[in-house]
Amino acid sequence: SELEQVANAIALNTVPDPWAKVAYPSLKPCNAWSDDLMARLGFIHDWIANGVPSVFWISGFYFPQAFLTGSLQNFARKYQYPIDTVSFDFIVNETHYEKLTKPEDGVYVRGLFLEGARWNSVVGSVDDSLPKQLYTELPVLHLFPVKDRKDKDENVYRCPVYKILSRRGVLSTTGHSTNFIMWIELPSRRTDIINNMGQSDQEEWIRAGVAAFSSLMY
Repeated sequence: SELEQVANAIALNTVPDPWAKVAYPSLKPCNAWSDDLMARLGFIHDWIANGVPSVFWISGFYFPQAFLTGSLQNFARKYQYPIDTVSFDFIVNETHYEKLTKPEDGVYVRGLFLEGARWNSVVGSVDDSLPKQLYTELPVLHLFPVKDRKDKDENVYRCPVYKILSRRGVLSTTGHSTNFIMWIELPSRRTDIINNMGQSDQEEWIRAGVAAFSSLMY
């Protein structure tokens, strides 16, 4: 009966339950899910064969929170800082990821998509999506560790990052969400360009439901 259920799921282009139960969260149909699985395996295999990549495909991690924590730990050990005093600053790098070399500190990540907004490279800011754009890819993000960093209050949007589009999850045994990954701060100059009746950039993008995701539905 289990094999029959698997065969029926594949025929309907859905991920069979026995596979989904032991896999990462995903909303993709079976064909796209299979391609994604092979891409993840390829990413890890390339890492093993060719060494640490210059830019990490954050979508390829089963547990990206551990990768982020490890990046902070590497920085803290390098400079002998207490780990609880170190956090990320976020720098958008519009250079194509294949042309980048490994940064001195921190990590480059790619593979994040915005819903409800886009990155406007002309003004270097989050901006309204263009017509008929549901999702737009973010450029490479430099997660740059900083000691005793203070959150920025102006000209930024504190954007939530999720694994999948459902925006909901549960706490796992590690204490992390099964869906939410982290907050990132993206430059936002909306109030400098448009008169929006005195509302802050943060309020504007919250109203628009803007969030970032490491995986889409296709």
